[in-house]
Amino acid sequence: MGLLVQKYGGTSVATVKRIQAVAEKVARFRQQGHDMVIVVSAMSGETNRLVALAKEIQDNPDPREMDVLLSTGEQVTISLLCMALKMQGCDARSYTGGQVCILTDDAHTKARIKSIDEQRIRADIDKGRIVVVAGFQGTDSNGNITTLGRGGSDTTGVALAAALKADECQIYTDVDGVYTTDPRIVPTASRLDKVTFEEMLEMASLGSKVLQIRAVEFAGKYNVPLRVLHSFQDGPGTLITLNDEECSTMEQPIVSSIAIHCDEAKVTIKGIPDVPGVASKVLSPISDANIEIDVIVQNISADNTTDLTFTVNRSDMAKAQSVINGVSAELGAKDVLTDDSVVKVSIVGVGMRSHAGVASTMFKALAKENINIQMITTSEIKISVIIEERYAELAVRSLHSAFNLDG
Repeated sequence: MGLLVQKYGGTSVATVKRIQAVAEKVARFRQQGHDMVIVVSAMSGETNRLVALAKEIQDNPDPREMDVLLSTGEQVTISLLCMALKMQGCDARSYTGGQVCILTDDAHTKARIKSIDEQRIRADIDKGRIVVVAGFQGTDSNGNITTLGRGGSDTTGVALAAALKADECQIYTDVDGVYTTDPRIVPTASRLDKVTFEEMLEMASLGSKVLQIRAVEFAGKYNVPLRVLHSFQDGPGTLITLNDEECSTMEQPIVSSIAIHCDEAKVTIKGIPDVPGVASKVLSPISDANIEIDVIVQNISADNTTDLTFTVNRSDMAKAQSVINGVSAELGAKDVLTDDSVVKVSIVGVGMRSHAGVASTMFKALAKENINIQMITTSEIKISVIIEERYAELAVRSLHSAFNLDG
């Protein structure tokens, strides 16, 4: 018995029947003696519906008013879930993010949590109530409603678990855990019993959509035990925890997962002067345009010029090209090339730290399939390569097999 924070995503509460099924599950945990705090998303499709309504009125909706609008989706879900819990004989009370004092900064539509005053929640827990909180939202210091960006309900759940010092934060979704790779690509992919925060952080940043990256960062920072579970199937799920004796490197496979990120685009600026500070002159305007840069490669100098290549999110490619066209004219660059038919494939594993030859195995597996590597980036626990999009699934399957992850 202990304090559990459970988060249920949009597919888990997509219909009244599913909300009732969630209520039954929560009631069973309560009957076992657990204190319960529940975080829910809007019903599946509701946020998209609200965005569409806004865009019928404004092409670029006002961010503050968008937050006011989008926050209503979760408000519907918390009230319906509380009604369903009462029908299960449970005392339950719903709260918006503002009502439980989730304080954020004022970056509308992508706010970050600054603090949580958990006293109101604790008071209800002490009275034996199940507390149901709207995910994805809070208020800034001026009382304005803010939202945390897509997937922000995960972050709400982890932040509440950290503030309440919960025994575990359980993320219920439409998959039964974290897999060695996407089972739709590799049917023999297997569910991982445990992964470290480091590995999950890399996997989230590399395209795994099981958890929002900010939620994983929050959990790692405050050491919140995090478990991914299926909403409607029983099972142990995947525990995400520190790399300690409970999940030691010695017990870890060399590579634990293969990740793929398909929303990549490549930008190359050719023939720029090979002088100190030129990379800053190229990349700083990209950053100023609020475009995130991923992989960067600068080629060897020839004739006192060099080529600089970097990747951005595919949706930002046109914007990045527009910025770079202006920069290239100032620098006297020869050409600007773009390519939105690339993907990033990565191997991830804390075991890589103490094993030589991991990169060699990866490159041999790709070479065997005649897959050309365009760019490479590494860290202590990951190696990522940029390749042609048409080879994406073949690359994942070959690497999954090369590192003995099948089955």
